Amino acid sequence: MVLSFAAADPTSGAGAQADLLTLASMGCHPLSVITALTVQDTTGVEAVLAIDGGWVADQARALLEDMPVAAFKLGMLGSVEAIVAIAEVLADYPDVPRVLDPVLTSGRGDALADEEMIDAMIELLLPQTTILTPNSLEARRLALDDADADAPNLPECARRLIVAGCSYVLVTGTHEGTPQVVNTLYGSHGAVRSDTWERLSGSYHGSGCTLASAIAANLAMGLDIGDAVRDAQEYTWQALAAGFRPGMGQYIPDRFFWAREGEDGQEQ
Repeated sequence: MVLSFAAADPTSGAGAQADLLTLASMGCHPLSVITALTVQDTTGVEAVLAIDGGWVADQARALLEDMPVAAFKLGMLGSVEAIVAIAEVLADYPDVPRVLDPVLTSGRGDALADEEMIDAMIELLLPQTTILTPNSLEARRLALDDADADAPNLPECARRLIVAGCSYVLVTGTHEGTPQVVNTLYGSHGAVRSDTWERLSGSYHGSGCTLASAIAANLAMGLDIGDAVRDAQEYTWQALAAGFRPGMGQYIPDRFFWAREGEDGQEQ
Protein backbone atom coordinates (compact mmCIF):
# COMPACT_ATOMS: atom_id res chain seq x y z
CA MET A 1 0.00 0.00 0.00
CA VAL A 2 1.09 3.55 -0.77
CA LEU A 3 -0.11 6.59 1.18
CA SER A 4 -0.56 9.83 -0.76
CA PHE A 5 -0.66 13.26 0.87
CA ALA A 6 -2.24 15.57 -1.71
CA ALA A 7 -4.94 18.12 -2.49
CA ALA A 8 -8.21 17.03 -4.05
CA ASP A 9 -8.59 17.85 -7.75
CA PRO A 10 -12.19 17.58 -9.02
CA THR A 11 -10.98 16.94 -12.59
CA SER A 12 -8.97 13.86 -11.51
CA GLY A 13 -6.22 15.22 -13.70
CA ALA A 14 -3.82 15.97 -10.85
CA GLY A 15 -3.69 15.83 -7.07
CA ALA A 16 -5.00 13.01 -4.92
CA GLN A 17 -7.23 11.59 -7.63
CA ALA A 18 -4.31 11.38 -10.06
CA ASP A 19 -2.24 9.63 -7.42
CA LEU A 20 -4.99 7.08 -6.75
CA LEU A 21 -5.46 6.34 -10.44
CA THR A 22 -1.73 5.91 -11.02
CA LEU A 23 -1.12 3.74 -7.97
CA ALA A 24 -4.09 1.51 -8.76
CA SER A 25 -3.03 1.20 -12.39
CA MET A 26 0.41 0.03 -11.26
CA GLY A 27 -0.96 -2.64 -8.95
CA CYS A 28 -0.79 -0.86 -5.58
CA HIS A 29 -3.61 -0.26 -3.14
CA PRO A 30 -3.71 3.55 -2.67
CA LEU A 31 -4.44 5.32 0.61
CA SER A 32 -5.04 9.06 0.71
CA VAL A 33 -4.73 11.99 3.09
CA ILE A 34 -6.38 15.15 1.73
CA THR A 35 -4.35 18.29 2.44
CA ALA A 36 -6.56 20.83 0.64
CA LEU A 37 -9.75 21.21 -1.37
CA THR A 38 -9.60 23.05 -4.66
CA VAL A 39 -11.91 24.78 -7.09
CA GLN A 40 -10.41 24.04 -10.48
CA ASP A 41 -10.98 22.74 -13.96
CA THR A 42 -8.58 21.79 -16.75
CA THR A 43 -7.72 25.44 -17.40
CA GLY A 44 -6.46 26.33 -13.90
CA VAL A 45 -7.00 26.60 -10.16
CA GLU A 46 -9.52 29.20 -8.95
CA ALA A 47 -9.40 28.66 -5.16
CA VAL A 48 -7.70 26.54 -2.50
CA LEU A 49 -9.03 25.66 0.94
CA ALA A 50 -6.26 24.19 3.09
CA ILE A 51 -7.24 21.43 5.51
CA ASP A 52 -6.38 22.07 9.17
CA GLY A 53 -2.99 20.59 10.06
CA GLY A 54 -4.51 18.57 12.90
CA TRP A 55 -6.98 16.99 10.51
CA VAL A 56 -4.14 16.13 8.13
CA ALA A 57 -2.24 14.41 10.94
CA ASP A 58 -5.37 12.61 12.19
CA GLN A 59 -6.16 11.26 8.73
CA ALA A 60 -2.64 9.87 8.43
CA ARG A 61 -2.44 8.44 11.95
CA ALA A 62 -5.77 6.62 11.59
CA LEU A 63 -4.54 4.89 8.43
CA LEU A 64 -1.04 4.13 9.67
CA GLU A 65 -2.25 2.62 12.93
CA ASP A 66 -4.51 0.27 10.95
CA MET A 67 -2.57 -0.70 7.81
CA PRO A 68 1.06 -1.19 6.74
CA VAL A 69 2.38 1.33 4.23
CA ALA A 70 5.25 0.54 1.85
CA ALA A 71 5.82 4.06 0.50
CA PHE A 72 4.69 7.67 0.95
CA LYS A 73 3.98 10.12 -1.86
CA LEU A 74 3.70 13.85 -1.15
CA GLY A 75 2.20 16.38 -3.55
CA MET A 76 0.45 19.69 -2.95
CA LEU A 77 0.44 20.17 0.82
CA GLY A 78 -1.77 23.21 1.33
CA SER A 79 -0.18 25.06 4.27
CA VAL A 80 2.80 25.36 6.57
CA GLU A 81 0.73 23.75 9.32
CA ALA A 82 0.09 20.71 7.14
CA ILE A 83 3.79 20.47 6.27
CA VAL A 84 4.68 20.51 9.97
CA ALA A 85 2.08 17.82 10.71
CA ILE A 86 3.24 15.61 7.84
CA ALA A 87 6.89 15.94 8.84
CA GLU A 88 6.01 14.78 12.36
CA VAL A 89 4.13 11.77 10.98
CA LEU A 90 6.92 10.78 8.61
CA ALA A 91 9.50 10.97 11.38
CA ASP A 92 7.82 7.96 13.01
CA TYR A 93 8.36 5.83 9.86
CA PRO A 94 12.01 6.43 8.90
CA ASP A 95 12.39 3.18 6.96
CA VAL A 96 9.47 3.81 4.58
CA PRO A 97 10.59 5.45 1.30
CA ARG A 98 9.01 8.79 0.51
CA VAL A 99 8.63 10.60 -2.81
CA LEU A 100 8.14 14.39 -2.71
CA ASP A 101 6.69 16.15 -5.74
CA PRO A 102 7.15 19.84 -4.84
CA VAL A 103 3.98 21.32 -6.32
CA LEU A 104 4.59 25.08 -6.40
CA THR A 105 2.26 26.25 -9.20
CA SER A 106 -0.52 24.91 -11.39
CA GLY A 107 0.02 24.27 -15.08
CA ARG A 108 -1.44 27.74 -15.76
CA GLY A 109 0.96 29.30 -13.29
CA ASP A 110 -1.39 29.75 -10.32
CA ALA A 111 0.67 29.94 -7.12
CA LEU A 112 0.10 26.89 -4.89
CA ALA A 113 2.93 27.42 -2.39
CA ASP A 114 4.23 30.66 -0.89
CA GLU A 115 7.76 31.35 0.32
CA GLU A 116 6.94 30.30 3.88
CA MET A 117 5.69 26.94 2.64
CA ILE A 118 8.77 26.50 0.46
CA ASP A 119 11.03 27.21 3.42
CA ALA A 120 9.09 24.67 5.52
CA MET A 121 9.43 22.03 2.79
CA ILE A 122 13.17 22.57 2.60
CA GLU A 123 13.70 22.58 6.36
CA LEU A 124 11.27 19.84 7.44
CA LEU A 125 10.62 17.55 4.48
CA LEU A 126 13.78 17.45 2.36
CA PRO A 127 15.81 15.83 5.17
CA GLN A 128 13.22 13.04 5.21
CA THR A 129 12.86 12.66 1.43
CA THR A 130 14.08 9.62 -0.46
CA ILE A 131 13.57 11.21 -3.87
CA LEU A 132 12.50 14.73 -4.84
CA THR A 133 10.90 15.09 -8.29
CA PRO A 134 10.93 18.78 -9.33
CA ASN A 135 10.63 20.00 -12.87
CA SER A 136 13.44 22.34 -13.89
CA LEU A 137 11.54 25.47 -12.87
CA GLU A 138 10.78 24.04 -9.43
CA ALA A 139 14.38 22.87 -8.99
CA ARG A 140 15.69 26.37 -9.66
CA ARG A 141 13.19 27.98 -7.31
CA LEU A 142 13.86 25.53 -4.48
CA ALA A 143 17.64 25.81 -4.85
CA LEU A 144 17.87 29.58 -5.35
CA ASP A 145 20.04 31.31 -2.80
CA ASP A 146 19.85 34.97 -1.81
CA ALA A 147 23.47 35.34 -2.87
CA ASP A 148 22.79 34.14 -6.44
CA ALA A 149 23.01 36.78 -9.14
CA ASP A 150 21.66 34.28 -11.67
CA ALA A 151 19.73 31.05 -11.38
CA PRO A 152 22.10 28.10 -10.84
CA ASN A 153 22.36 25.38 -13.48
CA LEU A 154 20.41 22.18 -12.94
CA PRO A 155 23.29 20.00 -11.68
CA GLU A 156 24.06 22.69 -9.10
CA CYS A 157 20.38 22.88 -8.15
CA ALA A 158 20.34 19.13 -7.59
CA ARG A 159 23.54 19.29 -5.54
CA ARG A 160 22.09 21.96 -3.27
CA LEU A 161 18.86 20.04 -2.77
CA ILE A 162 20.78 16.90 -1.85
CA VAL A 163 22.89 18.92 0.58
CA ALA A 164 19.59 20.10 2.07
CA GLY A 165 18.83 16.50 2.95
CA CYS A 166 17.11 14.43 0.27
CA SER A 167 18.82 11.28 -0.96
CA TYR A 168 18.04 11.68 -4.68
CA VAL A 169 16.68 14.37 -6.99
CA LEU A 170 15.02 13.61 -10.33
CA VAL A 171 14.94 16.84 -12.37
CA THR A 172 12.52 16.63 -15.27
CA GLY A 173 13.17 18.64 -18.41
CA THR A 174 9.73 19.26 -19.88
CA HIS A 175 10.11 23.02 -19.43
CA GLU A 176 13.57 23.18 -21.02
CA GLY A 177 13.97 24.24 -24.64
CA THR A 178 15.51 20.96 -25.79
CA PRO A 179 14.36 18.95 -28.83
CA GLN A 180 13.72 15.98 -26.55
CA VAL A 181 12.79 15.83 -22.88
CA VAL A 182 15.79 14.90 -20.75
CA ASN A 183 15.20 13.74 -17.16
CA THR A 184 18.23 13.32 -14.92
CA LEU A 185 18.47 11.50 -11.60
CA TYR A 186 21.09 12.89 -9.21
CA GLY A 187 22.54 11.34 -6.08
CA SER A 188 25.18 12.39 -3.59
CA HIS A 189 27.96 11.79 -6.15
CA GLY A 190 26.30 13.55 -9.08
CA ALA A 191 24.24 12.23 -11.98
CA VAL A 192 23.08 8.63 -11.56
CA ARG A 193 21.23 8.23 -14.83
CA SER A 194 19.77 10.37 -17.60
CA ASP A 195 16.81 9.36 -19.77
CA THR A 196 15.66 10.96 -23.00
CA TRP A 197 12.03 10.97 -24.19
CA GLU A 198 10.22 12.14 -27.29
CA ARG A 199 8.70 15.56 -26.64
CA LEU A 200 4.92 15.33 -26.93
CA SER A 201 2.78 18.20 -28.19
CA GLY A 202 0.17 19.73 -25.93
CA SER A 203 0.08 20.73 -22.28
CA TYR A 204 -0.70 18.11 -19.64
CA HIS A 205 -2.46 18.38 -16.29
CA GLY A 206 -0.98 16.04 -13.70
CA SER A 207 2.15 14.74 -15.40
CA GLY A 208 4.27 15.40 -12.29
CA CYS A 209 1.75 13.71 -10.01
CA THR A 210 1.73 10.70 -12.32
CA LEU A 211 5.51 10.38 -12.38
CA ALA A 212 5.97 10.77 -8.62
CA SER A 213 3.18 8.30 -7.85
CA ALA A 214 4.62 5.79 -10.31
CA ILE A 215 8.01 6.04 -8.61
CA ALA A 216 6.35 5.52 -5.22
CA ALA A 217 4.54 2.45 -6.57
CA ASN A 218 7.80 0.98 -7.85
CA LEU A 219 9.62 1.65 -4.59
CA ALA A 220 6.73 0.04 -2.69
CA MET A 221 7.17 -3.06 -4.83
CA GLY A 222 10.86 -3.28 -3.97
CA LEU A 223 12.59 -1.85 -7.05
CA ASP A 224 15.87 -0.05 -6.49
CA ILE A 225 15.92 3.68 -7.11
CA GLY A 226 17.35 3.54 -10.64
CA ASP A 227 14.87 0.94 -11.91
CA ALA A 228 12.00 2.63 -10.08
CA VAL A 229 12.76 5.94 -11.80
CA ARG A 230 13.29 4.40 -15.24
CA ASP A 231 10.11 2.29 -15.19
CA ALA A 232 8.06 5.19 -13.80
CA GLN A 233 9.20 7.43 -16.67
CA GLU A 234 8.16 4.80 -19.19
CA TYR A 235 4.73 4.47 -17.59
CA THR A 236 4.29 8.26 -17.46
CA TRP A 237 5.33 8.78 -21.08
CA GLN A 238 2.83 6.14 -22.20
CA ALA A 239 0.07 7.74 -20.11
CA LEU A 240 0.85 11.15 -21.61
CA ALA A 241 1.02 9.81 -25.15
CA ALA A 242 -2.46 8.33 -24.66
CA GLY A 243 -3.73 11.50 -22.99
CA PHE A 244 -7.06 13.11 -23.81
CA ARG A 245 -8.55 16.61 -23.64
CA PRO A 246 -11.87 16.38 -21.78
CA GLY A 247 -12.47 20.12 -21.45
CA MET A 248 -11.22 23.46 -22.71
CA GLY A 249 -7.84 23.36 -21.01
CA GLN A 250 -4.99 20.93 -20.63
CA TYR A 251 -4.79 17.30 -21.63
CA ILE A 252 -5.11 14.65 -18.91
CA PRO A 253 -2.85 11.57 -18.88
CA ASP A 254 -4.65 8.27 -19.42
CA ARG A 255 -3.31 6.24 -16.48
CA PHE A 256 -5.15 3.14 -17.71
CA PHE A 257 -3.83 3.34 -21.28
CA TRP A 258 -2.90 -0.34 -21.13
CA ALA A 259 -6.53 -1.35 -20.55
CA ARG A 260 -7.58 0.20 -23.86
CA GLU A 261 -4.93 -1.34 -26.08
CA GLY A 262 -6.27 -3.67 -28.75
CA GLU A 263 -4.50 -6.83 -29.88
CA ASP A 264 -2.63 -4.79 -32.49
CA GLY A 265 -1.32 -2.48 -29.78
CA GLN A 266 -3.46 0.44 -30.92
CA GLU A 267 -5.84 2.21 -28.57
CA GLN A 268 -9.53 1.68 -29.11
